[in-house]
Amino acid sequence: MSVPALKALFPGDVQDTAGRRAQLAEIDASCRWPVLYFFLSGLGWLLLGTLLALVTSMKLHLPDFLAESSWLTFGRVRPAHLNTVIYGFASQSAIGVCIWLMCRLCRVPLMAAGIILAANVFWNLGLTVGVVGILVGDSTAIEWLEMPAYATPILFFSYALIAVWAIITFRLRREKQLYVSQWYLLAALLWFPWLYSTAQIMLLIQPVRGVVQAAVNWWFAHNVLGLWFTPIGLAAIYYFIPKVIGRPIRSYYLSVLGFWSLALFYNWNGLHHLVGGPLPAWMITISVVASVMMLIPVIAVAINHHYTMWGHFHKLRYSPTLRFIVVGAMCYTLTSLQGVASALRSVSEVTHFTHHTIAHAHLGMYGFFTMVMFGSIYYIFPRITLREWPSQSLISAHFWACLLGLVLYVVPLSYAGVLQGLAMNTAEIPFLKVVAGTLPFLQLRTLAGLILAAGHVAFFANIVWMLCRVLGPYQQPVRMILTGTQQTAVAGK
Repeated sequence: MSVPALKALFPGDVQDTAGRRAQLAEIDASCRWPVLYFFLSGLGWLLLGTLLALVTSMKLHLPDFLAESSWLTFGRVRPAHLNTVIYGFASQSAIGVCIWLMCRLCRVPLMAAGIILAANVFWNLGLTVGVVGILVGDSTAIEWLEMPAYATPILFFSYALIAVWAIITFRLRREKQLYVSQWYLLAALLWFPWLYSTAQIMLLIQPVRGVVQAAVNWWFAHNVLGLWFTPIGLAAIYYFIPKVIGRPIRSYYLSVLGFWSLALFYNWNGLHHLVGGPLPAWMITISVVASVMMLIPVIAVAINHHYTMWGHFHKLRYSPTLRFIVVGAMCYTLTSLQGVASALRSVSEVTHFTHHTIAHAHLGMYGFFTMVMFGSIYYIFPRITLREWPSQSLISAHFWACLLGLVLYVVPLSYAGVLQGLAMNTAEIPFLKVVAGTLPFLQLRTLAGLILAAGHVAFFANIVWMLCRVLGPYQQPVRMILTGTQQTAVAGK
């Protein structure tokens, strides 16, 4: 049907849609440089983190590899890898997605772009100082907080700029009705400074004594995943699935249940990593119970996402955004269920101190969060650069390499961890024999890392090609949503 005919039938809908598209184009243009800088700097840290990950993995079965350099010993390379991917890629891609989603959902162009650009500069400065500090031997040796104390104030100042900008943007929003993604974004932006500052004070500035340090460390390490990365990942899933398939989220009430049960139960979870440690039994028990109660938000979110996608799974063949996002959503469910099982004392007796824990961490941070960030970038990048993705082949190579590498990493290590735990609990088996039994799985881990690295290189090549190639302006496909409910839920957001 022609546009004049559509106007005759639905004049308000067509004009309203045209106005929305113009408004969204203005918002995307205002976000271009700040979001682009966060994505590109995050990608740079991802490539460096991938290289450090390969070195770390190889050292597990080739201990003499690069042993002549003190900078590249396992005790330095491993925390450097962790911090480059957590604070370099994951946090910066999360901030980029958060900025774009906040502007879109609040219906306001990005204001004070200079603040965001300054935050990006300080974030990368602090991270560079911190990673170099780790490699020269100044690590704090506190997991997820290994960067030396002289680097963290720079990162915190950068984050303060971003948080202030987000609060101002939310306060000046034009769209007064809040969407579920905004709940998660605002919660993450408020939770992270509480987590980070509390851990810094209690572990580095005025350190607590004894086993309380371990409790605080795991409280932070677990909650930075569950109350910083998880809310932003879920916000992206709740936004992009309805946006791409053109239908509203299935249940508003399940969204409410998933959000508030996550906020209530997750922050109690971390201490289940200390099962068997010298802490009061009631603290461990509360953490185990809270971990089991996480079934409520996990199942609520899984049902909501699944039934929203129902009847639209065939679109996975055409949309790279949907492909990565749906895999990430499935991994969120799987890693959460695995985490609930691992929190049980009977299971922890077997899986604790094994490669099973490493597999679980990668299923969460890579399978869930990183895949969601990849999918988000595939959607946002063309809209802020006004360029189409130049190569569908590179997109396919990126997706399948990441999926294959993830499966080859998580499944063998999970299985190896169970075998390792059972063997360590058998007094007749010498510990050196247990270690030797893990070598084939560690070699598979390196192979999986190489496949993941190939996917990251394909992603990098596609982005560089997009930025360098001269194309016409990106034209969004025309999709008319004529029912009132869907008009509000999809085009309106």
